Amino acid sequence: MNHHELSRRQFLERTAALAGAAALAPLSFSGCQSSGPNAGRRSATDLVPLGRTGLRISRLGFGAGSNSGNVQRSLGQETFNRLIRYAYDRGLTYIDCAQSYRTFDWIAGAIKGLPREKLFLQSKIPGKPEDVLAAIDKHRKTYNTDYIDSMLVHCMVKDGWTDEWKRVLDGFEEAKQKKWIRVKGVSCHSLPALKTAAASDWTDVHLVRINPQGHVIDTPEQTWNATSNAEHVNPVMQAIRTMHARGHGVIGMKLIGNGDFTQPEDREKAIRFAMAQPEIHSVVIGFKSTAEIDEAIERINRALESV
Repeated sequence: MNHHELSRRQFLERTAALAGAAALAPLSFSGCQSSGPNAGRRSATDLVPLGRTGLRISRLGFGAGSNSGNVQRSLGQETFNRLIRYAYDRGLTYIDCAQSYRTFDWIAGAIKGLPREKLFLQSKIPGKPEDVLAAIDKHRKTYNTDYIDSMLVHCMVKDGWTDEWKRVLDGFEEAKQKKWIRVKGVSCHSLPALKTAAASDWTDVHLVRINPQGHVIDTPEQTWNATSNAEHVNPVMQAIRTMHARGHGVIGMKLIGNGDFTQPEDREKAIRFAMAQPEIHSVVIGFKSTAEIDEAIERINRALESV
């Protein structure tokens, strides 16, 4: 056998090997997209970047705090657990709770057995705990987890609150360094508090009340339950755009008007509005039935197709 024949044999063998490897390799390189019926289609269950935090979150989350969690609590713990599992099976991996919700001590049982690394747990601490680290540790122990993905200061209404709450904010920062929490932020219930949060370098994540009807959203009054209307939507959206421009994560809440949007057309309008805002990364809705979960997913999917 001469050198020319040997080289030709080697060439054919290597070509066959490369072809086989290419056939087995996953299509994961940049620019390759699926050609199936769902190619490029966005959905409620997509894992989306949460601003520049480096974390991903399902576009739709399960809220466990309707009427301070009383709505979910009235279901009973077994039904609540099944509802959380149903949401997870549908692709909702973001769960939103808080220390002041009546479901706070039910979360551990609801997520038991689910892969922790696939969940995004957000929780909230009210007021100014004397020992901030102990308060955060309470959430870890109650949820039976090593870390909370997102920990928020709960229900802030004061203008310039970052100065008065500095001790608490420093405690959150220490917990983040200890890897007890992955990101930190605030849920606001007034426009002055919202603007302060948007301007703060401390804030990683915002939980913002928003719907196009302007129902139970932030107003200039520094109280959590001021009467609001559609005139307040633009100022809230301006704050959201500032958050987005600064790389903060933005999660919309009160999408269904605190459960008051009982007419389907109101829910449709609110969901279409939120999905049309690129500055809103995710939304959370309080659910009490599998039918409500299915409806929200369907409405979000349909809204995303038209954006």
